[in-house]
Amino acid sequence: MSIWKIKPDIDSVNELSQNTMLSAIGIEFTDLGEDYIKATMPVDHRTHQPMGLLHGGASAALAETLGSFASHLVVDSTKFNCVGLEINANHIRPKTEGTVTGIARPIHLGSKTHIWEIKIEDERGKLVCISRLTMAVLPKKT
Repeated sequence: MSIWKIKPDIDSVNELSQNTMLSAIGIEFTDLGEDYIKATMPVDHRTHQPMGLLHGGASAALAETLGSFASHLVVDSTKFNCVGLEINANHIRPKTEGTVTGIARPIHLGSKTHIWEIKIEDERGKLVCISRLTMAVLPKKT
């Protein structure tokens, strides 16, 4: 059973990301399942820190992108806005090149908050980062 109130096609989602930070660092949505959303991000000069490793902030940006968009898809967006309240990220292993894939799944979908777990893995399925994002669900002002 799907958790999504809105289930757009991936091409439409990626179109919305044009001319934003997402396109600047190469985040691309790849899949939307019944209870998850996936995106990839390159590990290259755009996402490196000065030592040549994947920047922790880039991993956090991927995690927040996935969780924020997921929250938007599970509410009635004509009545509610979803905004980030708190994010944490544990960086498990370094990555110097290639691609990482993030997958967000809900931990809690309440009327006022959502909590998402985002796992970021390398091409071999090895965990690079795990993140938890709390989103506030706010009524739109009329």
